[in-house]
Amino acid sequence: MTAGLDRIVVVGGGIAGVSTASALRAGGYQGQLTLVDAGEFPYDRPPLSKDYLAGAKDLKAIALQPAEWYDDQNIGLRNLTTVAALRPTEGGVELGDGTMLAADRVILATGGKAARPPIPGSDSDRVHVLRSSDDADNLRAQLVPGARVLVVGAGLIGAEVASTALDLGCVVTLVDPVPIPLAPAVGSDVAAWLHSLHRTRGVDTVTAGVESFTDTPAGITAQLGNGSEPRDFDVVVLGVGMVPETGLAVAAGLEVDRGIVVDSGQVTSNPAVLAVGDPTQVRRGDVLAPRAEHWEAAQHDGQRAAATILGLPAPAATASWFWTDRHHRHVEGVGHMSDAEHVVIRGDFDAPAFSAFGLRADLVVGAVAIDDSNAVRAARRMIDRAVIVDPQRLADPATDLRKLLRG
Repeated sequence: MTAGLDRIVVVGGGIAGVSTASALRAGGYQGQLTLVDAGEFPYDRPPLSKDYLAGAKDLKAIALQPAEWYDDQNIGLRNLTTVAALRPTEGGVELGDGTMLAADRVILATGGKAARPPIPGSDSDRVHVLRSSDDADNLRAQLVPGARVLVVGAGLIGAEVASTALDLGCVVTLVDPVPIPLAPAVGSDVAAWLHSLHRTRGVDTVTAGVESFTDTPAGITAQLGNGSEPRDFDVVVLGVGMVPETGLAVAAGLEVDRGIVVDSGQVTSNPAVLAVGDPTQVRRGDVLAPRAEHWEAAQHDGQRAAATILGLPAPAATASWFWTDRHHRHVEGVGHMSDAEHVVIRGDFDAPAFSAFGLRADLVVGAVAIDDSNAVRAARRMIDRAVIVDPQRLADPATDLRKLLRG
């Protein structure tokens, strides 16, 4: 462990922050470790658009760790607390109440906030975003049976909210200017199939942007950008991405370029400050890599940051992975389908489960699976090991993927 590291403060209690604290203790750090979080306790965010929004789980059920874990790990959880400023030259952070918290290293895990595009009328109380449990609570109160719901954005969050609202008995319209959302992430064929699930289950899908919202005595009127007549709704949900929380970094003079710039060890331009998770932008050489705004990526950031602080080898790199759920189908993706030269479909789109593998030459560079986690696990090993595969055998559902891993 690096000498002189008696006090570490982690700012932010999402998966990135909690993973950093966990990895520090697992790696042997025995100094003072404090986790500062604005909420009641750190909780998992993916359920906010699914089970939590549907009311199937309460906040305690989606806690990232049970309350006693923080005591067991000797982690000081400062909940319901905000950080007003970083003071790296003074060796600490200033809390929202003006007190100073001493720190030899600070890890920023500040996450992001839901994007609100500058659409006229989007400041209406009927226009919701979904990033926190409070957001989900406010939205759930409006998702009553028969409510007319407009979801703007058909990416992961928008699709999940549309599915949950439909299950709650709402009348759902989903609008996106892209005809086939998520094609770069899952490939055009799978993306088209996924988007078709909305129509199959009764969601009205519209290819358009939104020009404006206008409150009315009976609800809210949306003017879509496809030249159609204005349409009336009871509630609107914006699912159009997130904006990284970089305010503390900017005020502290850290390098920020569409995110907090870090090196491969998660270190910012100030060596006393590291950053992890959604707000980070990794510089590799002279190139800034795109932000990886997924759960596991944030977890890996925390593990890398802990390894950097402890002077341990960085965790082995592995292909990126994400998951999502919509209309009672589980979707997992690994690698980069956008890098593929051609796609091999394994199985049939009408089957209970199927998968698609993106290949460059005979190397798997990405994969996506519907209700088939085993296929994604195998694909990840193929990517990590650069296994050459036979496309014909890969396409045959009868072929054991474990045999393809052996070459």
